[in-house]
Amino acid sequence: MPIQRRNGIRATLAVAAAGTLLAACAGAGGSGSSGGDTLNVLMVNNPQMVELQKLTAQHFTKKTGIKVRFTVLPENDVRDKISQDFSNQAGQYDVATISNFEVPFYAKNQWLHPLDDHIARDKGFDQKDILEPVSESLTADDGKVYGQPFYGESSFLMYRKDVFAAKGLKMPEKPTWKQVAALAAKADGAEPGMKGICLRGQPGWGEVIAPLTTVVNTFGGTWFTKDWQAKLTAPEFVKATKFYVDLVRGHGESGAAQAGYAECLNNLTQSKVAMWYDATAAAGSLEASDSPVKGKIGYVQAPVEKTESSGWLYTWAWGIQKASENSDNAWKFISWASGKEYEELVGKEIGWQNVPAGKRASTYANPEYKKAASAFEAVTQKAISSADPRDPGTQPRPTIGIQFVDIPEFTDLGTKVSQEISAAIAGKQTVESALKKSQAMAEKVAEEYRNR
Repeated sequence: MPIQRRNGIRATLAVAAAGTLLAACAGAGGSGSSGGDTLNVLMVNNPQMVELQKLTAQHFTKKTGIKVRFTVLPENDVRDKISQDFSNQAGQYDVATISNFEVPFYAKNQWLHPLDDHIARDKGFDQKDILEPVSESLTADDGKVYGQPFYGESSFLMYRKDVFAAKGLKMPEKPTWKQVAALAAKADGAEPGMKGICLRGQPGWGEVIAPLTTVVNTFGGTWFTKDWQAKLTAPEFVKATKFYVDLVRGHGESGAAQAGYAECLNNLTQSKVAMWYDATAAAGSLEASDSPVKGKIGYVQAPVEKTESSGWLYTWAWGIQKASENSDNAWKFISWASGKEYEELVGKEIGWQNVPAGKRASTYANPEYKKAASAFEAVTQKAISSADPRDPGTQPRPTIGIQFVDIPEFTDLGTKVSQEISAAIAGKQTVESALKKSQAMAEKVAEEYRNR
């Protein structure tokens, strides 16, 4: 999701975990909104963005005459820098990578340039081709579009088909979490040193909180009710959290309290776990030509309990700063980077496996992409299409969001709660104790919103 990551990423194992595992690629930011035929772009250093940076001069600038100056930073750093520049409307950057987490309140604060007029004039962009849940997540309450996706993801369950076959285990196409827990117990020890499942336990609002919140949703819980009542000690939230903590403590990876996306990816790749619930974008790394588990992984929808689906929704997208004096050229860059033409370019020059997918319906109809990503593309498309950021649980919510609560305060609240949950996973406190302290923190946030 934060989901980032976690927004999983398709790349080598060394960098697949997240942009924060890469060294920053330095770029000139400029001293103000670039204007003219030069754009200043601030973006996260995830592998797909680094590939974009390499392709821009030859394939965008050469065609349009528009030069692009990139500033490329790890995720935590880029979020801080974008927040600072956009909130002050300093205009140093024309375009920045934002996610569906930021769009609603960035738009409300008038930090972003609405894109509807550009979309209407750009007949070649094909807005209708953008997957509806992704498009909706980048549309604010005023009905206007404020971001265009570079790539999108949901979450699903990955498992070792060969291990399951050897143990006589069968994975349902649409498993429940209770079924997953039973399978984890049976797969535990299937191979020397192998645990049944990997689940994130690392602190962070985009680490352990992302998958945990999807479990809370499908168990019938919620962080806040529609009228801003905090519900972290409600029976459904407690039951879901205890289930998650008990599962990872009983049959999960070693060092679970410090395991995030990167660690779970490595655990599944290195045959240390039989299952993993996480970002759909992880499949590209698992099916890479040099992956030791290529062809051995099965993919099914995110496990459920009380809801029809439970996968999260996350997208890294492009937004134009409201203060930019160069919005027309900024749109030209976004239209290219988020367009069908760019996906074709990546497919031909780098490989169809590396296409920044998860955003366009046409990608999943492309024969070359379907062939390269045959192991997971259909399940990924279904997961993204089934995600409902406005109604992810069993009751109305006060704001949009599946694996997060889409308010600025959630970065701090989610991180603090995650520390309590990680402590419970580590056995340092009970789930009840962790959630009692978390409820008090959540209630302070809820009170602020009730009083507005």
